[in-house]
Amino acid sequence: MGLFNTLMSKIFSHASSSQPPVAGGTAPSAGAGASQPGGSAPTPQTTTPSATAPAAPAQQVDVAATLDALAQKNSEKLDWKHSIVDLMKLVGMDSSLSARKELAQDLHYSGDTNDSAAMNMWLHKEVMKKLADNGAKIPQDLLKK
Repeated sequence: MGLFNTLMSKIFSHASSSQPPVAGGTAPSAGAGASQPGGSAPTPQTTTPSATAPAAPAQQVDVAATLDALAQKNSEKLDWKHSIVDLMKLVGMDSSLSARKELAQDLHYSGDTNDSAAMNMWLHKEVMKKLADNGAKIPQDLLKK
């Protein structure tokens, strides 16, 4: 999922640079809290993430808040809530038909990629669903389209 991972990374990176952490969304560091019995420091519970696993955000990303904030700063009026083209533009990605066809292939679109209207609607819905599957907070109205 090359292009989808790029899209997700761009959204998550914008979120991490513009939002405070969500309460309860991160684990305490190994040095936080009381020491274990015997006076030793607590042992970290995690190891270095595998190179093959996608990087999970340290906090739940509020996609609507993140993209709305980006849209307010953008000189172009972009309707990311309804348009995959505008969503891709908003995060600085190529939104050309060929890029959208590549995204459709990444997400296993089985329809006709020459019917760009149908493909675009499917892509937007699928991207929202996949973002939610990867821990992002997505408004319910965007998941039901």
